[in-house]
Amino acid sequence: MTRRADFVRVKSTGRAKAGRWVIVSTLADPSLAVLRTGFITTKRCGKAHERNLLRRRFRTLVQTHAPGFTEIRRFLVTIARPGAAGATFAELETDWLRQARRLGLLARPEEHP
Repeated sequence: MTRRADFVRVKSTGRAKAGRWVIVSTLADPSLAVLRTGFITTKRCGKAHERNLLRRRFRTLVQTHAPGFTEIRRFLVTIARPGAAGATFAELETDWLRQARRLGLLARPEEHP
């Protein structure tokens, strides 16, 4: 996602869940062919190299876990919270997955056979 209008639309009409390190927002859109992702890392998250690291980590999380999404025709925005740059990848992943499950993006672990 690159257009401001898409981010605003997800924020105003989508659903969001906040964790310790990330806020995950989503909006289902049947007109999309694939998952559209966006990442927000503000200056409050850290210096430029820390924000870049966070974006790379978020991109890896989406690439790793998107095949398990229940529906891929949606917008997905991941927002880093202040202090996220100090979290390990495992902490970010745990927090991101928790929020994704709360939003119904991923099947819960107990639902797998």
